[in-house]
Amino acid sequence: MHKSKLAGFIIDCRTDDLGAAADFWAAALGMQVKHLPAEEGEKYIELVDKREDLHIEVQSVPHESRVHLDIESDDVEAEVRRLEALGAKAIKRIHTWCVMEAPTGQRFCVVRSKGSPAFGKRANAWK
Repeated sequence: MHKSKLAGFIIDCRTDDLGAAADFWAAALGMQVKHLPAEEGEKYIELVDKREDLHIEVQSVPHESRVHLDIESDDVEAEVRRLEALGAKAIKRIHTWCVMEAPTGQRFCVVRSKGSPAFGKRANAWK
């Protein structure tokens, strides 16, 4: 058995100024900007949800700007298999997560849960 839930959204931005993009989205969503460690900070900037319900990041990308969602799981491979059984396709495995494509073409990621209290309380349990 494994668990999973919606983790949040990643705002993919094709931009040369990720800081300005993060400032826009932080103001638009009423969130605070949180700069990540140097190894992640060049490509990602986190937006802090006061209620700690969703994980939101602004990400620099080479493709067209879009929004994608992340599903967090305590067993990424089991969740990928579950989603493949529903018709999704695994596109690429990166570090500890997997980029997937829904049968309708939307891209999303399955990421490893960070073990937050919200995960334990809100995650779905799958056999």
